[in-house]
Amino acid sequence: MDALIRTLQDELNKTIVGQADLVKNLLISLIADGHVLLEGPPGIAKTTAAKALANSIDSQFHRIQFTPDLLPGDVTGSDIYQQATGEFEFVSGPIMNNIILADEINRAPAKVQSALLEAMGERQVTVGNKSYSLPELFFVIATQNPIEQEGTYPLPEAQLDRFMMKIKVDYPSAKEELEILRRVRSIQSIEKNALASVCSIENILKMRTAALNLYMAETVEEYIVQLIMATRHSEHYLQTNKQKESASLIEFGSSPRGTLALDRCARAHALLKGKDYVTPDDVKAVAHSVLRHRILPSFEAEAQGFTTDIILNTLLERVPVI
Repeated sequence: MDALIRTLQDELNKTIVGQADLVKNLLISLIADGHVLLEGPPGIAKTTAAKALANSIDSQFHRIQFTPDLLPGDVTGSDIYQQATGEFEFVSGPIMNNIILADEINRAPAKVQSALLEAMGERQVTVGNKSYSLPELFFVIATQNPIEQEGTYPLPEAQLDRFMMKIKVDYPSAKEELEILRRVRSIQSIEKNALASVCSIENILKMRTAALNLYMAETVEEYIVQLIMATRHSEHYLQTNKQKESASLIEFGSSPRGTLALDRCARAHALLKGKDYVTPDDVKAVAHSVLRHRILPSFEAEAQGFTTDIILNTLLERVPVI
């Protein structure tokens, strides 16, 4: 299992330069059986990362470019009238693949977003009076650009909660940028050096089972719960001398779905590290990506310049490890 994980990581790193955290978190979410939302400016390998992951796994991949004129049936499929038989026949949409890239998800209207997010939550699509099951390996990678807001439809908090992780993708360093320049300019560019499928769907399913079977002590379980409780009662951890008895810096904390996601992602992180048990450090390593889209800072927090990542940093420092 360890050798297969390393091979998969090495294969991804052939294409994705300077985004080690992105590669790691994509694999964590895949093993944890969740979906990811990638947020970052254009041109920093969000789409490339999704394609590279799909190419390295022997699976079916489809990219959906979200636009304002997209319809739900363009994603899920629809019933098409067949003149030869005089009956309607279901024609599946791109959602019926293993790995889905929902590119610029915030550019599509709410109905289309809901159709995708319903499939993510229920693992099925309903067209007419019939429901159709999705593949056992079903992984959605959605992207959004935080810079351009005009003509977009921001995902509400309830829909953001469907994503197991929200990964912030930043610019590479100068050294990494130079490597990108040389690699793309060379004869063996990304387009000419296609990735090989080094992993099967069965391998991914075995990784998921292995992650769920890792040993987690009761103290680690209690630490996960205490972190989630801290997001709901942050006044016990985030008060400062200036703030004292003022309102909490978090308007709404994480839902129980966040507890489950933190557990699964911590297990997947431990598996990637080659361990057979989960520690609080595994929980801390994934906490930002799992929780940053599940807490809503209050007006007081925004006024004082507290971002979700700053709030999470403070909670991780002050919530004691049991």
